[in-house]
Amino acid sequence: MPKISVIIPILNEEKYISKCLDSIIESDFDKSDMEVLLVDGGSKDKTLEIIKEYQKKYPFFKLLHNPKKIVPTAMNIGIKAAKGEYIIRLDAHSSYPKDYFSKLIFWHDKLNADNVGGVVITEVKNKTLTSNAIKNVLSDKLGVGSAFRSGVSEIKEVDTVPFGCYKKEVFDKIGLYDERLVRNQDIELNKRLKRAGGKIYLVPEIKCTYYARETYKDLAKNNFNNGLWNILTAYYTGTLSSLSFRHFVPMLFVLSLIVFGIGAFFSQVSRIVFFIILLSYLSIISIRSFQIKKNTTFFHQLLAFLVLHFSYGIGSIVGIFRVIKSIMKN
Repeated sequence: MPKISVIIPILNEEKYISKCLDSIIESDFDKSDMEVLLVDGGSKDKTLEIIKEYQKKYPFFKLLHNPKKIVPTAMNIGIKAAKGEYIIRLDAHSSYPKDYFSKLIFWHDKLNADNVGGVVITEVKNKTLTSNAIKNVLSDKLGVGSAFRSGVSEIKEVDTVPFGCYKKEVFDKIGLYDERLVRNQDIELNKRLKRAGGKIYLVPEIKCTYYARETYKDLAKNNFNNGLWNILTAYYTGTLSSLSFRHFVPMLFVLSLIVFGIGAFFSQVSRIVFFIILLSYLSIISIRSFQIKKNTTFFHQLLAFLVLHFSYGIGSIVGIFRVIKSIMKN
């Protein structure tokens, strides 16, 4: 009987899956105490070929099929199939240090936690001016706001962590992942755990590396969907408690520009407010771009902020219209 069941939702991950699996193989955790459940949503690239090659040598890699393709369904399939005492959720876009699993289990037991996670170090596979700017913005509080990406200095009780480590029995108490949520499923699950009295800890000495999108187009697409699913998550769950205020700041910013931008055609006051908001924002991200730019240019860094914030905000606004449309249908 394995001690840990590692669950990795996957779909078309040929660029990243080898690095992820190699890091698991190099882990110092006893492989006889481990099973790795790779839950595939119907990959059309070489992901499955790569995994099957690994399976020939490492039988603890097990391949499962996810007919619905989405992450929460993959996690639920994995949890139901899991035989381990602990469930550890990983991401195929990441790689993990040798002591990753052993530290998760150590701190889970030491803190008497219900969920433990670590800090995510953002990296890119191909270093260009654009990808480095994206890496920088996704590691900065002005870009993402979350402590697990920007880092903490000491163990901290939090509302959510990435790639959590849970006792399997937790899911008997609070239920499985909400399969209506294409995004934010981890946040919603962890908020449910907190409401049930659970303790979630972010441990800074536990670290993993996440490989970010490398083009502005991919950054925009990813964050548009993040913003969209903030609104849809609130709608499907019937509460805003699954999310934090920071999740809605880009939407409020973009909405304010739209409202006062339209008003500027009719009102001097609206015109002034519009320019104050826009110039204040541009000043803030310009200063921050100078401060954090590393291996990139100021203009690449500035554009990374613009793409991230506007795509996120526009996604949330589209989400509002989708909710309104759904309500009107019903």
